Amino acid sequence: MRIESVETFVIGNPPPGWGGHYFVVAKVTTDDGLYGYGEAYGATVRAPVLADTIVDLADQFLVGHDPHHIELFWRRAYSRGFTQRPDVTLQGAMSALEIACWDIIGKAAGKPVYELLGGRVHEALRSYTYLYPKPDDTADVYTDPDTAAARAAEEVERGFTAVKFDPCGPYTAMGGHQPRRADVELTRSIVAAVRDAVGDRADILVGTHGQFTAGGALRIASAIAPYDPLWFEEPVPPDDIAAMAQVAQSSHVPVATGERLTTKYEFARLLEARAASVIQPNLGRVGGLLEGKKVAAIAEAFGAQVAPHCYNGPIGLAANVQLAACTPNFLITEAIQDLTGFHADLLVEPLQWSEGNVVIPTAPGLGVELDEDVARAHPYDGDATHLTMWNDPIDEAELHRRV
Repeated sequence: MRIESVETFVIGNPPPGWGGHYFVVAKVTTDDGLYGYGEAYGATVRAPVLADTIVDLADQFLVGHDPHHIELFWRRAYSRGFTQRPDVTLQGAMSALEIACWDIIGKAAGKPVYELLGGRVHEALRSYTYLYPKPDDTADVYTDPDTAAARAAEEVERGFTAVKFDPCGPYTAMGGHQPRRADVELTRSIVAAVRDAVGDRADILVGTHGQFTAGGALRIASAIAPYDPLWFEEPVPPDDIAAMAQVAQSSHVPVATGERLTTKYEFARLLEARAASVIQPNLGRVGGLLEGKKVAAIAEAFGAQVAPHCYNGPIGLAANVQLAACTPNFLITEAIQDLTGFHADLLVEPLQWSEGNVVIPTAPGLGVELDEDVARAHPYDGDATHLTMWNDPIDEAELHRRV
């Protein structure tokens, strides 16, 4: 078996757009007709450049090779350009191709990928969702305690046993910063309102996107601790491991991080510093499924749990499900609400969600197939990156957010 061709899909995500502006999916096809899908998460470049990077990387190291040779492909690609260091754009391209290879390997073996990575250890996968705004909202779900509380209650009624939200104000390229007293109090009031709304029926997960200095994060952590969040996510910028460790060691709220990290090397340094007790690899960035398994094993050795990140498309989520199913220290996985809407439309047979859990598929490979007709009918024609930050200082961003 040899890989014969690689095709990419840059899929525009229509309103409401949960999961990012677009999804970049790779399709890898072998000379005997098997094919697999993989998804890249985020990049420092815009979508067409990322798609071209995937094809360019495959042309050099994958086309003409056996898809089973994951380690060989990974080492060659990781060393490309005489680098051998984490690079989020390269790792995104590598991840998409690596996941697609595993999809092929599973289909060739007639087994789900999780059975080839140690075997299934979970019967169902607990999930959480963000609290998202609705078109008829009269207040911002991220700044108004009553709206956040109402939305949290709705998601718990839907069946979720955990909800996540970002109550800490805007995040800018100038971070980390020290929050104002008003921001600390607004954050506390939103967390308090959500806790009051869900009671003991659900865990609450507080995110920040790396907004604060260590001192600022600790002020926030102290304010929200009485409401017992399951975690305090990315309290400082992701590359400041010493500051992350300072927060983790001083906060009563567990620290979670990892969506912006890539490779076992970055996660190993994080875990060695005891900077987080929950890690959140995104398989479309970390280096793929086997790299995700290695990251999870390192976390297991340090007593940390794994909560795969998924603010992207359904192929990425399907990869998360395969990893989570065979990971003993799995905690919870991110879902885009209950997996319906455009995420379901993009799959021939959608992933299933029931009573707060993602149902683990039993079909070979990733267990899902991209509906290529739907993907082609929704090309992305914008010029943004997958996600963005405010490019201005915090005061200007705050003014813009309130307008």
